Amino acid sequence: MTSKNSRQIALEALRLIQRRNAYADVALDCTLSRSRQENITLPENDRRLITELVYGCTRRQKTLQAVLQNFSQKPTTKLPPDLLIILQIGIYQLCFLDRIKPSAVVHTTVELAKANNLTGLSGFTNGVMRSILRAKEKEDILAKISDPASFYSYPEWLIELWQQEFGQDAIASICNWFNQTPHLDLRVNLLHATRDQVLAAFAEADIKAEPIPNLPDGIRVAQGSGDVSQLPKFKEGWWSVQDASAQLVTYLLDPQPNEIIIDACAAPGGKTTHISDRLKNTGKVYALDRLANRLKKVDQNTARLGITNVQTVEVDAREFDAEKVLGSKCDRVLLDVPCSGLGTLHRHADARWRQTPEEPYKLAKTQAEILERAIQWVKPDGVIVYSTCTIHPAENEEVITQFLQNHPDWQIVPPDADNPAAHFACDAGWVKVLPHEHDMDGFFMVKLQKNIC
Repeated sequence: MTSKNSRQIALEALRLIQRRNAYADVALDCTLSRSRQENITLPENDRRLITELVYGCTRRQKTLQAVLQNFSQKPTTKLPPDLLIILQIGIYQLCFLDRIKPSAVVHTTVELAKANNLTGLSGFTNGVMRSILRAKEKEDILAKISDPASFYSYPEWLIELWQQEFGQDAIASICNWFNQTPHLDLRVNLLHATRDQVLAAFAEADIKAEPIPNLPDGIRVAQGSGDVSQLPKFKEGWWSVQDASAQLVTYLLDPQPNEIIIDACAAPGGKTTHISDRLKNTGKVYALDRLANRLKKVDQNTARLGITNVQTVEVDAREFDAEKVLGSKCDRVLLDVPCSGLGTLHRHADARWRQTPEEPYKLAKTQAEILERAIQWVKPDGVIVYSTCTIHPAENEEVITQFLQNHPDWQIVPPDADNPAAHFACDAGWVKVLPHEHDMDGFFMVKLQKNIC
């Protein structure tokens, strides 16, 4: 076996992200896979450091740039691209990690520059890192960044959106929440186990896990638990990875045994399998997605969990003919529509840099089209649940308000008092999960039904 510096591997992943516009998770997986192919040994601690550096530097890119600009005698635009990334890796360790000795950070940053044909700039690298270290020992260098977008590392339009939506006082808490490492939440597969049984299996393996409040089948696992597929009872199908907020959607849908249900935007299948679980594997769930390779994930998940009542259908939801496929209308529809994902920015380190101010409004058009199509699928007393993992009003409240104006014969049905989603319900009847208030992914969901009175 050969060895390779973990910071070098992080550099290679960040190159793909910053210079080839690769998705952060794809770039990390690709780089780690290449390391395995090169027969490179990577202890678990090194893998965790690589992951932290790649996701951390991507999330905090704007903050790291601001720090560097304050301490570099050269304009950052004039620095070689590799050196810019190397300095970001070094600055991230100094500013956001406390388990590595500062002197070691300076040394490894200089060595990383030398190892990547930047020996002529090793003195410059050493000078910048030592200047930052000396300043950090005297004062909070991050506090000197006055611009909120740079301090928290977000596009300016997002900061402005949140100021308008949540108020100035909430900016710090919401930005800090999205800058943290995401939780690992699980949902128990009641076809095979109870929550107590899963918790006991984790306790036996000495892995800290605890029930999630307000979620009957939810479990939150301590960070740093390692490869998910190696956790207790994964292969036996006792549980699935699913964020707490996403679990609420199926409770709001409230499937009943033997019903026919359409999950219109199903892949990768987290909510599909939850629906099947609530149906006790009875009835039928039609899982739609327009991409066949995404539906493979649904098939894999149902197979592992022992679910047999799901049928995948490769189709764009806007073109789906329910009566032609089902032979009748269905009881309930879940529309977990494509969205900007602005409620899950902590899970997708690069998402904040990929979205634009215009994108949520473009998506809202697609979301409205899917909703318009879905009302053709349900029985007269049927139910539709519309949900997103965004906290942008254009994709949430505005879509539903416009729909109700266009269809006065439809109404919002608030969750029953004993429904887990009721804890997050608003006066209007829809459900909003705010990450900085509820410590869960940002979600919006609403239950709609035709007024047949």
